[in-house]
Amino acid sequence: MKIISYNVNGIRAAMKKGFTNWLSAANPDVICLQEIKALEEQVDITELETAGYKFNYWYSAQKKGYSGVAILCKKEPNHIEYGTGIEAMDFEGRNLRVDFGDVSIMSMYLPSGTNDARLNFKFKYMDDILEYYTELRKERPNLIVCGDYNICHEEIDIHNPKMKGVSGFLPEERQWLGSFIDSGFIDSFRYLHPEKQEYTWWSYRANARANNKGWRLDYAMATQPLQEKLKRSVILSDAVHSDHCPILLELDI
Repeated sequence: MKIISYNVNGIRAAMKKGFTNWLSAANPDVICLQEIKALEEQVDITELETAGYKFNYWYSAQKKGYSGVAILCKKEPNHIEYGTGIEAMDFEGRNLRVDFGDVSIMSMYLPSGTNDARLNFKFKYMDDILEYYTELRKERPNLIVCGDYNICHEEIDIHNPKMKGVSGFLPEERQWLGSFIDSGFIDSFRYLHPEKQEYTWWSYRANARANNKGWRLDYAMATQPLQEKLKRSVILSDAVHSDHCPILLELDI
Protein backbone atom coordinates (compact mmCIF):
# COMPACT_ATOMS: atom_id res chain seq x y z
CA MET A 1 0.00 0.00 0.00
CA LYS A 2 1.31 3.41 -1.01
CA ILE A 3 0.07 6.40 0.99
CA ILE A 4 0.81 10.07 0.37
CA SER A 5 0.07 12.96 2.71
CA TYR A 6 0.01 16.53 1.41
CA ASN A 7 -0.91 19.91 2.87
CA VAL A 8 -2.04 21.50 -0.38
CA ASN A 9 -2.71 24.99 1.04
CA GLY A 10 -5.93 25.18 -0.99
CA ILE A 11 -6.95 22.24 -3.20
CA ARG A 12 -8.42 24.48 -5.92
CA ALA A 13 -5.20 26.51 -6.16
CA ALA A 14 -3.12 23.31 -6.23
CA MET A 15 -5.25 21.86 -9.05
CA LYS A 16 -4.61 24.99 -11.11
CA LYS A 17 -0.88 24.35 -10.62
CA GLY A 18 -0.98 20.81 -12.05
CA PHE A 19 -1.83 18.84 -8.90
CA THR A 20 -4.00 16.28 -10.71
CA ASN A 21 -1.37 15.40 -13.32
CA TRP A 22 1.19 15.06 -10.54
CA LEU A 23 -1.20 12.82 -8.58
CA SER A 24 -1.68 10.53 -11.59
CA ALA A 25 2.09 10.18 -11.94
CA ALA A 26 2.69 9.64 -8.21
CA ASN A 27 -0.09 7.01 -8.23
CA PRO A 28 -0.67 6.40 -4.49
CA ASP A 29 -3.41 4.03 -3.34
CA VAL A 30 -4.51 6.66 -0.84
CA ILE A 31 -3.71 10.37 -0.53
CA CYS A 32 -4.46 12.33 2.62
CA LEU A 33 -4.91 16.06 2.07
CA GLN A 34 -4.84 18.88 4.59
CA GLU A 35 -5.78 22.56 4.41
CA ILE A 36 -8.10 21.98 1.45
CA LYS A 37 -9.81 25.37 2.03
CA ALA A 38 -12.90 24.29 0.10
CA LEU A 39 -16.24 22.53 0.27
CA GLU A 40 -16.63 19.36 -1.80
CA GLU A 41 -19.06 21.08 -4.17
CA GLN A 42 -16.41 23.72 -4.94
CA VAL A 43 -13.95 21.12 -6.25
CA ASP A 44 -13.86 19.55 -9.73
CA ILE A 45 -14.40 16.00 -8.48
CA THR A 46 -14.64 14.66 -12.06
CA GLU A 47 -11.01 15.65 -12.66
CA LEU A 48 -9.91 13.63 -9.62
CA GLU A 49 -12.08 10.66 -10.57
CA THR A 50 -10.58 10.64 -14.07
CA ALA A 51 -7.16 10.40 -12.41
CA GLY A 52 -8.32 7.17 -10.76
CA TYR A 53 -9.64 8.42 -7.42
CA LYS A 54 -13.30 7.48 -7.63
CA PHE A 55 -13.65 7.29 -3.87
CA ASN A 56 -13.01 10.69 -2.31
CA TYR A 57 -14.12 11.97 1.08
CA TRP A 58 -14.19 15.56 2.29
CA TYR A 59 -14.39 17.01 5.78
CA SER A 60 -14.42 20.77 5.48
CA ALA A 61 -14.31 23.44 8.16
CA GLN A 62 -17.50 25.33 8.95
CA LYS A 63 -15.64 28.53 8.11
CA LYS A 64 -15.44 28.87 4.33
CA GLY A 65 -12.01 28.89 2.73
CA TYR A 66 -10.31 27.61 5.86
CA SER A 67 -8.65 24.42 7.08
CA GLY A 68 -10.34 21.13 6.14
CA VAL A 69 -9.08 17.66 5.25
CA ALA A 70 -9.83 15.09 2.56
CA ILE A 71 -8.84 11.56 1.58
CA LEU A 72 -8.81 10.28 -2.01
CA CYS A 73 -8.76 6.51 -2.58
CA LYS A 74 -8.45 4.18 -5.55
CA LYS A 75 -10.44 1.47 -3.79
CA GLU A 76 -13.48 1.86 -1.59
CA PRO A 77 -12.78 1.78 2.16
CA ASN A 78 -14.78 -0.44 4.49
CA HIS A 79 -15.58 2.53 6.71
CA ILE A 80 -15.23 6.32 6.76
CA GLU A 81 -15.11 8.29 10.04
CA TYR A 82 -15.72 12.03 9.81
CA GLY A 83 -14.19 13.94 12.71
CA THR A 84 -13.52 12.75 16.23
CA GLY A 85 -16.80 13.50 17.98
CA ILE A 86 -15.02 16.27 19.91
CA GLU A 87 -16.98 19.38 18.95
CA ALA A 88 -14.21 21.79 20.00
CA MET A 89 -11.99 20.51 17.19
CA ASP A 90 -14.42 19.09 14.63
CA PHE A 91 -15.88 22.45 13.58
CA GLU A 92 -12.53 23.21 11.91
CA GLY A 93 -12.49 19.97 9.88
CA ARG A 94 -9.20 18.54 11.09
CA ASN A 95 -9.63 14.75 11.22
CA LEU A 96 -10.90 12.22 8.68
CA ARG A 97 -10.33 8.45 8.75
CA VAL A 98 -10.74 5.58 6.30
CA ASP A 99 -10.50 1.88 7.15
CA PHE A 100 -9.26 -0.86 4.82
CA GLY A 101 -9.75 -4.15 6.61
CA ASP A 102 -7.84 -3.95 9.87
CA VAL A 103 -5.73 -0.93 8.77
CA SER A 104 -6.92 2.62 9.45
CA ILE A 105 -5.55 5.76 7.80
CA MET A 106 -6.27 9.23 9.13
CA SER A 107 -5.68 12.63 7.59
CA MET A 108 -4.97 15.11 10.39
CA TYR A 109 -4.34 18.84 10.29
CA LEU A 110 -3.07 19.96 13.67
CA PRO A 111 -3.61 23.70 14.36
CA SER A 112 -0.82 26.24 14.13
CA GLY A 113 -0.10 28.66 16.98
CA THR A 114 -0.07 31.96 15.12
CA ASN A 115 -1.05 34.00 18.19
CA ASP A 116 -1.79 33.44 21.89
CA ALA A 117 -5.42 32.46 21.32
CA ARG A 118 -4.55 29.98 18.59
CA LEU A 119 -1.63 28.62 20.60
CA ASN A 120 -4.00 27.88 23.48
CA PHE A 121 -6.37 26.22 21.01
CA LYS A 122 -3.46 24.19 19.66
CA PHE A 123 -2.45 22.97 23.12
CA LYS A 124 -6.05 21.98 23.90
CA TYR A 125 -6.28 20.13 20.60
CA MET A 126 -3.00 18.34 21.31
CA ASP A 127 -4.23 17.12 24.70
CA ASP A 128 -7.61 16.03 23.33
CA ILE A 129 -6.30 14.28 20.22
CA LEU A 130 -3.70 12.26 22.14
CA GLU A 131 -6.44 11.02 24.47
CA TYR A 132 -8.63 10.27 21.44
CA TYR A 133 -5.90 8.19 19.76
CA THR A 134 -5.21 6.29 22.96
CA GLU A 135 -8.84 5.15 22.99
CA LEU A 136 -9.07 4.61 19.23
CA ARG A 137 -6.07 2.28 19.19
CA LYS A 138 -7.91 -0.12 21.50
CA GLU A 139 -10.40 -0.59 18.66
CA ARG A 140 -8.11 0.08 15.67
CA PRO A 141 -4.55 -0.95 16.67
CA ASN A 142 -3.19 -0.70 13.09
CA LEU A 143 -3.45 3.07 12.70
CA ILE A 144 -1.57 5.51 10.46
CA VAL A 145 -1.96 9.22 11.23
CA CYS A 146 -0.76 11.27 8.27
CA GLY A 147 -0.70 15.01 8.12
CA ASP A 148 0.59 18.41 9.01
CA TYR A 149 1.45 18.33 12.72
CA ASN A 150 2.72 21.93 12.70
CA ILE A 151 5.59 20.87 14.99
CA CYS A 152 9.26 20.08 14.38
CA HIS A 153 10.25 17.32 16.75
CA GLU A 154 14.05 17.48 16.94
CA GLU A 155 16.77 19.94 15.95
CA ILE A 156 17.45 17.88 12.84
CA ASP A 157 13.92 18.72 11.68
CA ILE A 158 14.45 22.49 11.38
CA HIS A 159 17.00 24.55 9.48
CA ASN A 160 17.65 26.85 12.45
CA PRO A 161 17.44 25.06 15.82
CA LYS A 162 17.88 28.39 17.63
CA MET A 163 14.23 29.27 16.88
CA LYS A 164 13.05 27.88 20.22
CA GLY A 165 10.64 30.74 20.91
CA VAL A 166 8.56 30.27 17.76
CA SER A 167 5.39 28.18 17.62
CA GLY A 168 6.17 24.96 15.82
CA PHE A 169 9.42 24.54 17.72
CA LEU A 170 8.42 25.46 21.26
CA PRO A 171 9.75 23.11 23.97
CA GLU A 172 6.16 22.29 25.03
CA GLU A 173 5.19 21.36 21.47
CA ARG A 174 8.26 19.23 20.94
CA GLN A 175 7.69 17.49 24.28
CA TRP A 176 4.10 16.72 23.29
CA LEU A 177 5.22 15.23 19.97
CA GLY A 178 7.69 13.09 21.87
CA SER A 179 4.86 11.95 24.15
CA PHE A 180 2.74 11.21 21.10
CA ILE A 181 5.46 8.93 19.71
CA ASP A 182 6.11 7.35 23.12
CA SER A 183 2.42 6.50 23.43
CA GLY A 184 2.91 3.89 20.71
CA PHE A 185 3.60 5.60 17.38
CA ILE A 186 6.54 5.46 14.97
CA ASP A 187 7.73 8.47 13.00
CA SER A 188 8.15 6.47 9.80
CA PHE A 189 10.57 8.86 8.12
CA ARG A 190 12.87 9.17 11.13
CA TYR A 191 12.63 5.40 11.79
CA LEU A 192 13.86 4.61 8.27
CA HIS A 193 16.21 7.62 7.98
CA PRO A 194 17.71 8.31 11.42
CA GLU A 195 20.17 10.96 10.25
CA LYS A 196 18.60 12.43 7.10
CA GLN A 197 17.86 16.17 7.30
CA GLU A 198 14.97 17.01 4.97
CA TYR A 199 12.05 19.39 5.25
CA THR A 200 8.39 19.51 4.22
CA TRP A 201 7.52 23.21 4.62
CA TRP A 202 9.22 26.46 3.64
CA SER A 203 8.14 30.03 4.27
CA TYR A 204 7.18 32.07 1.23
CA ARG A 205 9.49 34.78 2.58
CA ALA A 206 13.19 35.39 1.89
CA ASN A 207 13.44 32.76 -0.85
CA ALA A 208 13.36 30.09 1.87
CA ARG A 209 12.57 27.13 -0.39
CA ALA A 210 15.31 27.91 -2.89
CA ASN A 211 17.74 28.16 0.03
CA ASN A 212 16.25 25.06 1.69
CA LYS A 213 15.57 26.89 4.95
CA GLY A 214 12.72 24.63 5.92
CA TRP A 215 10.89 22.77 8.66
CA ARG A 216 9.75 19.14 8.82
CA LEU A 217 6.15 19.58 9.93
CA ASP A 218 4.48 16.70 8.05
CA TYR A 219 4.57 13.15 9.35
CA ALA A 220 3.26 9.68 8.60
CA MET A 221 2.98 8.22 12.08
CA ALA A 222 2.26 4.50 12.33
CA THR A 223 1.38 2.48 15.40
CA GLN A 224 3.88 -0.04 16.74
CA PRO A 225 2.08 -3.17 15.35
CA LEU A 226 2.85 -1.86 11.83
CA GLN A 227 6.59 -1.48 12.43
CA GLU A 228 7.70 -4.50 10.41
CA LYS A 229 5.46 -3.44 7.52
CA LEU A 230 7.09 -0.01 7.03
CA LYS A 231 9.04 -0.36 3.79
CA ARG A 232 9.69 3.15 2.43
CA SER A 233 9.25 6.71 3.65
CA VAL A 234 10.15 9.58 1.33
CA ILE A 235 9.79 13.36 1.30
CA LEU A 236 8.72 14.41 -2.20
CA SER A 237 10.27 17.85 -2.27
CA ASP A 238 10.03 18.21 -6.06
CA ALA A 239 6.26 18.75 -5.84
CA VAL A 240 5.65 22.50 -5.76
CA HIS A 241 1.86 23.01 -5.62
CA SER A 242 2.01 24.40 -2.07
CA ASP A 243 4.30 25.85 0.58
CA HIS A 244 4.43 22.24 1.87
CA CYS A 245 5.59 19.23 -0.09
CA PRO A 246 4.07 15.74 0.06
CA ILE A 247 5.39 12.80 2.03
CA LEU A 248 5.10 9.16 0.98
CA LEU A 249 4.82 5.99 3.02
CA GLU A 250 4.83 2.46 1.61
CA LEU A 251 3.69 -0.51 3.66
CA ASP A 252 3.88 -4.21 2.92
CA ILE A 253 0.28 -5.19 3.64
